[in-house]
Amino acid sequence: MEGIKLLTRSGEGYYEEKRSRFLGLLTPVSSEEEAQRLLTARRKEHPEARHHCYAYVIGARHELTRFSDDGEPSGTGGRPILDVLQGSELHNALVMVTRYFGGTLLGTGGLSRAYSAAAADALAHCGAGILQQGAVWDLNLHYSDYARAERSLLQQDIPRIGESFTDTVNLSVFLLPNQEEGFVSLMADLSAGRAGVTKREEAYALREPDQPSVQLIKNPFEKKN
Repeated sequence: MEGIKLLTRSGEGYYEEKRSRFLGLLTPVSSEEEAQRLLTARRKEHPEARHHCYAYVIGARHELTRFSDDGEPSGTGGRPILDVLQGSELHNALVMVTRYFGGTLLGTGGLSRAYSAAAADALAHCGAGILQQGAVWDLNLHYSDYARAERSLLQQDIPRIGESFTDTVNLSVFLLPNQEEGFVSLMADLSAGRAGVTKREEAYALREPDQPSVQLIKNPFEKKN
């Protein structure tokens, strides 16, 4: 699963052409059923809209890919949206573009550009991260060792996911498999063996570029019984 890109937050987009308004929404989905529920909710939210074109990709290898022109000329709505979505390299994502007709026909080229632009604007306003498989580790420290440990975590680019301060310092961090051995050795060295280091559980995390924290999630591609 190395390198799989997933949404961390939804994004909204907007495009207007000849008084036709195109409202884009990019949001995470984990199944086709969820995608259809969101589409139904979108139609109820915008009952006066003329069209609700969409595209979605689901699965670690985009095993499920769907798109719809929803009454627009063939290839002018869903396909341009799908092209934007696939170009983003996102997985488990749905883009819906709702059109309010402005009274002037745009032609096939104008429609394609409009739906693509609304989808791209939604993409520009979302958040995305890379899925990582690793584990949560708990670190128990004396206060005298805390500053050195904190510097080491920053230098090693190890994200903290929790902390508490009692008679000792208790930190929780997320480690990739290739970081574990070095982390245990490093904490032992800087604390002269005083640090308590325990592997709590295997985990999946989403990490946005240049962000010090991660978002723990369930395996999004685990098969449901």
